[in-house]
Amino acid sequence: MHSRAKSIHLKNTQMGFIKNILLTIYHRLRLFFCHYIPNHIIAHFPFYGIRHFYYKAVLGVKLGRGSSIHMGAFFYEWNLEIGVNTAINRKCHLDCRGGIKIGNNVSISPECAFITGSHDYNSRNFKYISGKIDIEDFVWIGSRATILPNVKIGKGAVVCAGAVVTKDVECYTVVGGVPAKVIGKRSDDLNYSCKFFLPFD
Repeated sequence: MHSRAKSIHLKNTQMGFIKNILLTIYHRLRLFFCHYIPNHIIAHFPFYGIRHFYYKAVLGVKLGRGSSIHMGAFFYEWNLEIGVNTAINRKCHLDCRGGIKIGNNVSISPECAFITGSHDYNSRNFKYISGKIDIEDFVWIGSRATILPNVKIGKGAVVCAGAVVTKDVECYTVVGGVPAKVIGKRSDDLNYSCKFFLPFD
């Protein structure tokens, strides 16, 4: 009886070992195809069709008609939804762990950062936290602006270059600075498209 129990324990140990190996292989492959390839290879192909196909078909990004993701964009996870005729310019950083939703006719200038993941600095074990970012229609985000977790940017709002947005922005409001504060208002009579494709980008 003792021998049989020992045999079962040994078998369970071996199965656990094999399971751990398979899980490690799975996570490494996922990291390779969902992080390394899209960010270090696909993102630098000078053809929208190749990039957009990989983002949509392989990674599950919801990308609306007429929208473009330009070269050098860097993604962390792929919980991303983009409306129609929206442009995400060169070298933007999109941390999608908490979810990012971007509306229609949104212009996101080069090198912007959308950060949905963070840590509780008062937590003993540096607890991971995340929050969604929601960008409504006709928003314009200037170069090198940073949008932090749990932020909603209302329709037609403008975020000036270099701003750090830590809280919600009202519709048709212009914000700037660190942290971003209201510095103006925008007309609510907006009717344009941000559909933008360069010949090679």
